[in-house]
Amino acid sequence: QVQLVESGGGLVQPGGSLRLSCAASGNFFRVNDMGWHRQAPGKQRELVAIISRGGSTNYVDSVKGRFTISRDNAQNTVYLQMNSLRPEDTAVYYCYADINLSSVRRYDYWGQGTQVTVSS
Repeated sequence: QVQLVESGGGLVQPGGSLRLSCAASGNFFRVNDMGWHRQAPGKQRELVAIISRGGSTNYVDSVKGRFTISRDNAQNTVYLQMNSLRPEDTAVYYCYADINLSSVRRYDYWGQGTQVTVSS
């Protein structure tokens, strides 16, 4: 059974920083892309950032220059460093991973979500 366990959310003032972490655990062959999505109240879930196993990254335009995604392949962990946070970044953030259970079985997995609230 594969689990993604997130940590690091919370309440922060505008302009502040938070770091999210997400670790994949269980029995699997390989973790491929990892990333973060978010969903604000009344809005659709959106992709925030994604990182390949080789380290290539992509970001939604609204977070470019403020957020940095990184990963530790040995620990099967992905991080999201969020700086210069704005009230519009308030959302539940979900970790995502594309995981090979074997050489031919490949599935998407999601974390339980962690709340990020940016408010004074």
